[in-house]
Amino acid sequence: MRNLTVLIAAVVATTGCGFGVAAAAKGDPPAPRGDTVVEVTGDAENGFGIRHLDGTELFPPTRSEARAECGEYDRRVDRVRCRAEVRTWYDDLAVLQQALAWAHAS
Repeated sequence: MRNLTVLIAAVVATTGCGFGVAAAAKGDPPAPRGDTVVEVTGDAENGFGIRHLDGTELFPPTRSEARAECGEYDRRVDRVRCRAEVRTWYDDLAVLQQALAWAHAS
């Protein structure tokens, strides 16, 4: 489950939000890194596909598969924490998908 948290942090960090004020002031933004997310397809129920600028793709498990993995924790508090992380992660992927669609359209 921690891998899902790390993955969403990496997705958010590489969506192009960090071009920087100095680069924008020069008028020459740096080229985006290869691991920049350029497309998110699918949905939480059927599975997401995450495509990066360098051509690599990630296919995280569906929401039901990720929640099933949460059930493997022994302590209730760990299961609840895991489910909350899964819910947040997939909600964030859906928001990222919408943001990318808007950015590509403009």
